[in-house]
Amino acid sequence: MGRGRAKAKQTKVARALKYSSPTMDLDALQREIGSGTAVTDDDESYDEYADRYGSYDDDEDDERR
Repeated sequence: MGRGRAKAKQTKVARALKYSSPTMDLDALQREIGSGTAVTDDDESYDEYADRYGSYDDDEDDERR
């Protein structure tokens, strides 16, 4: 008992979501997503680690075979 009001409220909210067409602010979305600059993959930062730990990678390949 007493579920009628809760169900009516859920139905009202569901209809509002289904049939509403909110306006889309594309400028605000662009500001939220990022600054507009492309993200670059900086491979140079990994060169130091590749030189230092590259020999370990070769050792693991030999053990698996």
